[in-house]
Amino acid sequence: MNKKIIIGSRGSKLALIYAEIAKEKIVQNSNLNSDDIFIKVIKTQGDEVQDARLSEIGGKGLFSSNIEKELLDEKIDIAVHALKDMPTIETKGLCTETFLERNDPREILITKNKKKLRELEPNSIIGTSSFRREFQIKNIRPDIDCKLIRGNVDTRIKKLKDGLYDAVILSYAGINSLEMSDQVSEVFSVEDLIPSAGQGIISLQTREKESEIKRLLTKINHQETCQRAIAERNVLKVLEGDCETAVGVHAVVKGNNIVVVAELFSLDGTKRFYEKKSSEIQNAQELGEQIGKILKTKSNNAYKK
Repeated sequence: MNKKIIIGSRGSKLALIYAEIAKEKIVQNSNLNSDDIFIKVIKTQGDEVQDARLSEIGGKGLFSSNIEKELLDEKIDIAVHALKDMPTIETKGLCTETFLERNDPREILITKNKKKLRELEPNSIIGTSSFRREFQIKNIRPDIDCKLIRGNVDTRIKKLKDGLYDAVILSYAGINSLEMSDQVSEVFSVEDLIPSAGQGIISLQTREKESEIKRLLTKINHQETCQRAIAERNVLKVLEGDCETAVGVHAVVKGNNIVVVAELFSLDGTKRFYEKKSSEIQNAQELGEQIGKILKTKSNNAYKK
């Protein structure tokens, strides 16, 4: 590379940690040094609006659209995203083909008194902005009241400590990256709470035509994570889901095979549709599509308005 590279990122503490990880990976796998790579903070609508569900104000794209615009306008060269926050359909002219090694995809619970989910008082209030998490929690504790919470990790924990909630659910990956694991009251297995597709994966996006940047990113792509991401995202593509779609998808690689589990809830959360299948790893894309189609048929579109 004979030019400076600009990485675009959201401005949250967690997003900037992810951007620094991406920068470090590029430096380690190229002839570039730290001074050749800059991180540019880009404000997103998703960060600015904190009092409504994403589905009410424009969906997942609110976290990525401003960053993607800077990419398309050639103001940045690489965009760093948390994969779970990206829309499933790629923006024309851009490509997301690079995935860093997956962090822990599990969900965690933080409570004021270190109580686990099953130990919480009846009718306790849990903060979440995800219908998936809400329905999964109510499968375990039907008496729990889930209440909307938005904001970064620090903001959510502060709201918990201020007494607005009895507990909050967050991703383990974010808590680990922020070195706040001591706050965790309970870690859920991926069987108990199937994570969001792409949870724990940092993805790097660039312009389709930027062959030099694409070659650079190929060197840091984690192949196993890539196959898992492809399988999980293809379930969502078939379902044509949005922020209101309560769906969990998780893929694991075992030897030469990839195993995908997925669950889909009806709009009101009263019906759950589950599927688990495996195939050879080179069939990750087709496996994801197959599971998406099975869930679509099983649910008879009960997950859509």
